[in-house]
Amino acid sequence: MSRSRRYALSGIVIVLAAVAAVILRDVLATVFLAVTVAAVCAPLYRRLVARGVPEWWASAVTTTVAFSAVVAVFAPLVGVLYRRREQLIGLIQDLPSSVTFDVLGFQRVVRATEVRDALVGYVGDAAVNVLGATPVLGIKLALFAFVVFGLLLGQDRAYSAVVGTVPPEYRGVVEALHARGRSILFAIYVLQAATAAGTFVIAAAVFALLGYSGVLTLAAVAGILQFLPVVGPSVLIALLVIFELAAGDVAAAVLVGLFGAVFIGYLPDVLIRARLARRSADMPSTLYFTGFTGGLLSLGPIGIIAGPLAVALLVEGMELLSEETGVHRQSTLSDADASAGSSAPGGATSSEEGASPPDANAGDAFGSEGNSPPSDSDSA
Repeated sequence: MSRSRRYALSGIVIVLAAVAAVILRDVLATVFLAVTVAAVCAPLYRRLVARGVPEWWASAVTTTVAFSAVVAVFAPLVGVLYRRREQLIGLIQDLPSSVTFDVLGFQRVVRATEVRDALVGYVGDAAVNVLGATPVLGIKLALFAFVVFGLLLGQDRAYSAVVGTVPPEYRGVVEALHARGRSILFAIYVLQAATAAGTFVIAAAVFALLGYSGVLTLAAVAGILQFLPVVGPSVLIALLVIFELAAGDVAAAVLVGLFGAVFIGYLPDVLIRARLARRSADMPSTLYFTGFTGGLLSLGPIGIIAGPLAVALLVEGMELLSEETGVHRQSTLSDADASAGSSAPGGATSSEEGASPPDANAGDAFGSEGNSPPSDSDSA
């Protein structure tokens, strides 16, 4: 197949993909989630295949693990929200209707009645809406499982079809973007989820020790907030401290602030995040926070994944462009030095001596994976 024909077919596929995205827009978030989960679970699938497990069964086992993990994360949250909604509403209603701040003799009264009533209505409506959407959630979970299974089973064909449209000299760029995307997805799913699970367990013990009601609810909120970069569960700790101070219990505020900061905010990072951080994406927290916040506000819950992923790919693209510019400048200077050397007395051909032979394996960055698509010369 000629290169022009391949590019024409690639353009047709892109147009058809856009049409399919418009038609399937209601389940597009589910498909995106399934694609990212399949990318993270692909190493487990390949390990099972390497141990002699048939591909179909390896895909089934990996899909079962991924499906169970998703259910294990979201089912307790939905259950706690619905079963503990009355306690959560009662906790919100116990908040004072106004808070008075006295600074240097100046008093400022902040009224929180409207905010409190809005939170009560939101929590009640959310619990009922989640329960009413159970059939739709079941269908989307089934779709999620089928997409993950199909992607794992046909990942070699999908990989070859996608990368086959890329010229060989640019396949290193695709590999670099793929590696960066895989690392950020690992950071989101594995590292953040493991830290959130550890935070839930530790927070449940701390809140039970401090005598709070609705321990599981508070612990679940602390675990969810662990996905929020930079601030994390400290938001919940700060709210509890403010609540205790507004109630006039300074001792309880000090205890929850101290124990919460040490055991809920700091300990999970030391015990879990530090052990898994070596495999996480090398991206500053500020950029991760920008992607997280922007994705959440722009796309909703799925933006928690899509936002950091988009920022990570942008950072990788900028780094590749920077490296390419640096290499180009270096080669230009080398050529100038070589030409100056060739014009020197004695006619020394320094450019020929210093020139390195062309890399015979250029553009073959995917050969080690066993998925290298056919090149143009092969197709000819």
